[in-house]
Order: sequence, then C-alpha cells, then structure tokens
Amino acid sequence: MAFSSTTLFPSSQSHLPISSPSFIYGGFAPCLPSEKLLHSNSMRRRRRRMRMMVKSSGRSVDLAPGPPMTSSPGRKPRILIAGGGIGGLVLALAAKRKGFDVLVFEKDMSAIRGEGQYRGPIQIQSNALAALEAIDMDVAEEVMRAGCITGDRINGLVDGISGTWYIKFDTFTPAAERGLPVTRVISRMTLQQILARAVGDDVILNDSNVVDYVDNGSMVTVILDNGEKYEGDLLVGADGIWSKVRKVLFGPSEASYSGYTCYTGIADFVPPDIETVGYRVFLGHKQYFVSSDVGAGKMQWYAFHKEPPGGTDVPNGKKERLLKIFGGWCENVIDLLLATDEDAILRRDIYDRIPVFSWGKGRVTLLGDSVHAMQPNMGQGGCMAIEDSYQLALELEKAWTKSVESGTPLDISSALKSYEEARRIRVAIIYGMARMAAIMASTYRPYLGVGLGPLSFLTKLRIPHPGRVGGRFFIKIAMPLMLSWVLGGNSDKLEGRPLCCRLSDKASDNLQRWFEDDDALERAINGEWYLFPVGNENNELLQPIHLPKHTQTPFLIGKKGSHADMPGTSIALPLPQLNEVHARITYKDNAFYLTDMQSQHGTWISDNEGRRYRVTPNYPVRVRPSDIIEFGSDKKAVFRVKVVKTFPPPLKSEGQQILQPV
Repeated sequence: MAFSSTTLFPSSQSHLPISSPSFIYGGFAPCLPSEKLLHSNSMRRRRRRMRMMVKSSGRSVDLAPGPPMTSSPGRKPRILIAGGGIGGLVLALAAKRKGFDVLVFEKDMSAIRGEGQYRGPIQIQSNALAALEAIDMDVAEEVMRAGCITGDRINGLVDGISGTWYIKFDTFTPAAERGLPVTRVISRMTLQQILARAVGDDVILNDSNVVDYVDNGSMVTVILDNGEKYEGDLLVGADGIWSKVRKVLFGPSEASYSGYTCYTGIADFVPPDIETVGYRVFLGHKQYFVSSDVGAGKMQWYAFHKEPPGGTDVPNGKKERLLKIFGGWCENVIDLLLATDEDAILRRDIYDRIPVFSWGKGRVTLLGDSVHAMQPNMGQGGCMAIEDSYQLALELEKAWTKSVESGTPLDISSALKSYEEARRIRVAIIYGMARMAAIMASTYRPYLGVGLGPLSFLTKLRIPHPGRVGGRFFIKIAMPLMLSWVLGGNSDKLEGRPLCCRLSDKASDNLQRWFEDDDALERAINGEWYLFPVGNENNELLQPIHLPKHTQTPFLIGKKGSHADMPGTSIALPLPQLNEVHARITYKDNAFYLTDMQSQHGTWISDNEGRRYRVTPNYPVRVRPSDIIEFGSDKKAVFRVKVVKTFPPPLKSEGQQILQPV
C-alpha cells in the first residue's frame, strides 16, 4: 500500500523524518555503510567457526565447537533462516529473544531481497506493529520513531479522474480501541538496519545464498551456492517469492502474474492536504494509482497498468508514458508524476503466490512471501511475514518447554505444523482480500460507457455506473468490519505486550467529522490558493494569480487596475470580453467564493467532473480546487484553481511571475 485542525501534531512530529542522513530516489540512503554493518570481524569469525567445508571426497568436517547437533532435552535448537529480508530478520529477532541459537543466510544485505533496487518505504500496519511489540518492545519503539504516522489521518479510495472521495478508511479507531500502535510508513532499508542491529552481526551471514538442503530426520543441513554447508535443527525459508527453499521443498512452481505492471517513484512533494490525508487509492478502468505520505517532505506513489508481463520502456520514457496513461486524471496524480525525476521511476511486474495447504515438511517450513506472496493492495505483505515470525517463535518455545517438562526429545515437526495451522486461514483470507482489492481498483467505472468502446459516448451523459453505486454501498458496510479484523484480529493472541494506546498516536479532534463531511475535509486544506492560466499559449498577458487567505478584502477582477469607487484589491486582465469590474472573489470560512458582477459576456465554471455552467450574476458561488474559471466566453481568460503546499515543478522551471492583488 497509506495522515487539520490545530490539535493534530505539527509537521515535525506527525511527519517524522526517515532516519537517514540522505535520501535517494527510489529508496533511502542507508544510515550505515552495509560493509560496516554486515561484514564485521565478529561475523567473519562466527562464519569461520561454524563453517563445514566440502571436501573433494564428498565428506564434510564440522568445525563448529561444542556438542554434536542433537535434539536433546535442555538444549534449545539452532534455527537456520534462509533470507535476511524483513520476515527473516524478525524471526531471527523473535527466536533470539526466546533463547534460540539462530543463523541467517542472506545473499545480499545491501539490497532488499526480492525487490533489488525497489527499496522504497513499506507500510507497517497496526497488527504488525503490535506483533513487533510482543517480540521486542525496544525495537518496536525504534521502528515507530523512525516511521511516518499515516493511520491518524483520512485514507481511502477516490475517483481517479475527478479526485472526489469514493470511500474513506478509518484505520485509527480499530487500533485505538484495542490499544494498538497506529499504522506507520518506514523506509525498507531503515527497517532492515534496525532489525539487523538488534539481531546482531554474528547472527547474519552475508553473501550466503541457500540453494539446497538435506533433512535427515534429526538435523537439517543447508548448502550454499559456493558449496559451504551448515547444520541446524530446523530450516525456515524466508527467501521471498522466488524461494529456493520452496523449490527444493515442493518442486518448481510458477508464481501467478497479477496482470499488472507497476511503476513506482518517490517525489519531493508535499500536497496541500498532507495534514488531513495519509494515503489514497485513485480508481480507474484497467489502471489505478496509489499515493502515500512517507515523511520528510516526500510522497511515494505506485502506478498500476494492465498489460502483459515483460514489457520495457524506451530510454528516459517512463515518465512520458505515465503522463499519457494517466492523462486526464485528477491533479493529485499528475502533480506527483510531474514532481518525480525520470531516474527515480522504477518498473516491475506484479506477481503473487496462491497460499498452499502445507507450508513445509519434516524440519523445514516457509515464512512470508516464500509461501504466501501477496499483491500490495492491502499493504499486508510485510505485515503477514512479521505475524508469521511471531507465531513460529512462539510455537517453537511451547514445544521446547513441553520437551523440558516431559523430559522427551523436542518435537520440531509438530511445532512447525502448529505454526502452519495457526497462520493458514488468516493469511489465506488476507491474500484473497488483496486480490479482490486489485480487481475492484482496476475495474472501477464511474459512468456508463466507460470501457464499452463504441458506446463510450454514454460517458458524456454522466450517468453513474450501477457497479459504482452498488460497490460503494457494499464497501461502506464491509470495510469497517474488514479493517477491524485485519488490523486488530490477531491482537488477542499476542503475549507479552501491554494493552495501551500511545499518547504520540493521537489523531485530530476533527477526524470523525472529516470522515462524515467532505466539505469539512476540503476546508481543512492548508495551502496557498492560485489561479493558473489554462490554454493561453498565444496570450502572454496572463500570469498565475495568487489569492491570499485570511483577508476580509475582496479581490476585483477586470480590465482596470484600480477601482476608487469600489472597495477591494484589484487584479487587472486587459482582455476584450472583460468588463472594468467583471467578477469579485471573496474569502470566508476557509473557502473562496466567486461573484459575477453582471458582466456582459459572463463568468463560467467547469467542475472536476466536467460540468460547465454560467455563474448567476450577483450570486456568490463556491470555488473549489481544480475548478476551471472562464472570464468571458471567448476562452482567452481561462484559469484553473489550484491549492499548493510546494510550488508546482513546471512553474518552478519556467520562472513564471505570480500576479499579486494590488
């Protein structure tokens, strides 16, 4: 997947900076050099101690000190983990905190396994944060300090073309009612570094790619691509959607292509509603777009487009293609694309894996994407891996305790089966929800005629599509129940965490009002209002006009630069169809109003759904962001209403002058 009144945190608290000294497009720069973090001398010594080199005769010599590896009572087992991504590291942390001996094999800790260069932020929702608290409260606190809170604002679905709200999500209440942390967004690299430091350098073997294993019934031996071997009591495959452990376990199987390719980027851009909106999903037909605040003055976005897998783009052509694909969509989408550098845009095809009934065999099991890779539409892929890790560590501890109390050998196979049984149904349901979310987001039709080819002319009639109306009714009823179960449905199974809310996770007092009232949400927008010229290539007289807020003085628009007989500040537009005093703009209650002053050629407004109407003379009309205003009917004085927090990149580069009222 992923937010005001003065009671909301100021930006320095509610939009916490990602803990990293610098930021790079497509991801965050590491806090520490990966060589320093992951190639420490202690780790090398650990590797030399535990290594078993393969001899030419096929025999291997165990160089690890200590007793032979047997599952005897009183000795906690050694857990081998293939994959040092989020799931693998959280499992290592959970197991280590319970006293198990752990060894993590990762082929490249300088990148995010399974994503490579796609090292953008990840959403950690309330359910996963609660599981992390149960595993290690100090680590959870560090993660939450480094993340940007998004769950304390409005989130939801909007129409991709008009930008109007379709459904709003309340992710704050399900967390607050259960005493859970509120959803955050954090850099994948930052999260991985926090986890790696907590696990310890001597536990992680970098440049170690598990390609095979042997389970002899009493021990498991993993084999690396360089021939090295390591022994343990059990093996957990946390090596992602293209898992080598899974391939050995169940044989080769193809991941399922979602039907969509995904472009992603991070932009230096702050939308004007940053204090009220956390993330939005913009709905469309065979395409959709997701934007989320990630803190530190940056926004992350994902653009999904239905097409066959394996597609490529011409050099430096990603941005241009996206602007064509999403041409005609609302300004929220276009602004983010324009604000993103070409080099910051990455592309990948989206795959998932249908959850299977059996997750393992004998002393080997799977975790996270290796067994239930999900589409990103629910923001629960990494969250499910964290829940998996908690549950697996818990089941192993229960089995070990039973072994000690009974004086019998540790039954690892039964512990792994208990882990699978505890996780199987919840994971399968959330996997299904992610698939359904993708279908809904990409088959959305606002009006009759959309996607009907020869009948597309029906869209001009603006007849609401029955699916849009019915879908909205269903989602409005089902969504609160779904969010309550997804975000809080696992909390009663967590041991070792206090049931309390955090004072830092406080939402605005107006949050509930914003859920119920779109107008109140719009009035809470905190940005500067402008009128930007539209289609004036042949008219250099027009420049953007700044409309200052919090003033009792009206703005007078007309041919003349001043009007001694009429109070107000003047904006002169010397064009043929404008009267000397053509229109008046006033500001009241956090909104602007436009009044036509009985002009000869009229004043016209086109709203964000394309409806165009003439403003009734002497009657104030509410002006909204994205409205198109025409002074006169000759199309020579056309402006788009725009609210900005950061100045639009095109105007920045063109250096246009901003007209101020005088």
